[in-house]
Amino acid sequence: MLSTAVRKISDLALSTNAMRRAGLFDPLRLDHAAMSFVNVSRFGPFAGIVMHTAQTRPDNPALVDERGQLTFGEVEALSNQVARGLAAHGLREGDVVALLARDHRGTVLALSALGKLGVRAVLMNTGFAKPQFADVAAREKIKAVLHDSEFVELMSAIPAEIPRILTWVDESDNVDPSIPTLDSIAAGRSPDQLAAPQKPGGMVILTSGTTGTPKGAPREKVSPFITAQLVDRIPLPRNSTMVVAAPIFHATGLSQFGVGLALGNRMIFQQRRFDPEQTLANIERYRAEALVVVPTMLQRILDLPTETLGRYDVSSLKVIFAAGSAIPGDVVTRALDHLNNSLYNVYGSTECAVISVATPEDLRLAPDTAGKPPVGIRIRLYDENRQEITAPNVPGTIFIDNPHGFKAYTDGRTKETIDGFMSSGDVGHFDSRGLLFVDGRDDDMIVSGGENVFPQEVEFLIANRHDVLEAAVIGVDDRDFGKRLRAFVVPGPDSKRDAEEIKEFVKTNLARYKVPREVVFLDELPRNATGKLLRKPLQEMEIGE
Repeated sequence: MLSTAVRKISDLALSTNAMRRAGLFDPLRLDHAAMSFVNVSRFGPFAGIVMHTAQTRPDNPALVDERGQLTFGEVEALSNQVARGLAAHGLREGDVVALLARDHRGTVLALSALGKLGVRAVLMNTGFAKPQFADVAAREKIKAVLHDSEFVELMSAIPAEIPRILTWVDESDNVDPSIPTLDSIAAGRSPDQLAAPQKPGGMVILTSGTTGTPKGAPREKVSPFITAQLVDRIPLPRNSTMVVAAPIFHATGLSQFGVGLALGNRMIFQQRRFDPEQTLANIERYRAEALVVVPTMLQRILDLPTETLGRYDVSSLKVIFAAGSAIPGDVVTRALDHLNNSLYNVYGSTECAVISVATPEDLRLAPDTAGKPPVGIRIRLYDENRQEITAPNVPGTIFIDNPHGFKAYTDGRTKETIDGFMSSGDVGHFDSRGLLFVDGRDDDMIVSGGENVFPQEVEFLIANRHDVLEAAVIGVDDRDFGKRLRAFVVPGPDSKRDAEEIKEFVKTNLARYKVPREVVFLDELPRNATGKLLRKPLQEMEIGE
């Protein structure tokens, strides 16, 4: 017990120091620190951060979207008006609301307003089909939906009596003018601060749902010290500019948008849909020092023609924050070479939050590493008998001790834990330098002829070929071997589309049992809205013999 107490005190001191170094905590302005802590405690992390920055930097630019720029003071005042409008439409503390919106001011104002009312926000995936949307809405017992006009048709999946309020309106969507909007419900209402709710409403971040209906991971109350994990190994800018390409409904975009605001940064949104060239243009135009992406976005940027990449001045860029899925080694190396040696690869999950961070220095040593855990996080590996693994280069299931991880899904289920360490669901290993490597998902492992194969290793090898854009590997039933490997390859423009050549390439570089028996060429791989590979459609795909 004493050692645990000492460790917590040490972690607190290290976290405070990390926040001080980043500029989140000024020991000479304890009044600001106290005010920030009170705001976050009373209104939740998102609304609390907006309130604090409005109190300390009211005239500084907070965000830029298609409608222009808003200062921190304007975001605070407008969100107060929206909160009063939502209350007038019947929302009360403790209610649950679905938010289905792309990245723009409406999303920010809605999240801040809901926090001030003590209403829980469920961050819906903009890539949902009707069945997924209906299942999540029913499970979370939503009382209303705040959504962009492009999703009007999706609303037919839920009962008509559930109120709708539009967060963004495109004239081309021809929506019913009687549907209220954030602008209409806020009009004429007081911009003054609201009284704090009895309890912060918090947010529910959904898992990727790559194997079924996404689960909900609630974040009811978030410690300010979680930000230490995001800035300990990543030098995010302060009072500068960040381009946020990753969607806010995803933990990557949400966390970095919140931390970016807390650091006083101007946050630049895309024009609601990701465009790789527009991203480069925004970095140049606003002299952005940081870019927030999911890995597929980074790959799409680097896959632009050489002349396009060279057309934009991105010399201001100091940090690329990438998280959400594994990054192929060739993408890592190209990012380091072409984008100012600025890539930070963050390994985490919706449930566990941050797990580890690979700095540019780590990635130069090993492009496929997940790096090392930041302050306050501990990682253990356990074998299939749940005995701890301490030797290097021995794979095991990754377990994490992170005080800021979730406690349970909204349906009551939780993750496996051992001695306070929570399973990530991934298998990995440490090398002799203490760098973590993620070998693949525990449930993605393929047993072929009695040998264990993690598809990620084979995928990365194939994807590293100059004539391949992407690759995915799955296991399919086989009478003799139990499972055999099937590779799906997105060829580059100079590919010969020669399946035998790719098989021979794998055979030359990996063990024989890791060679795919089949290679199927596709124009693209199935992915969700945040770029995660969807293996189920590949499993269900009918392949001609």
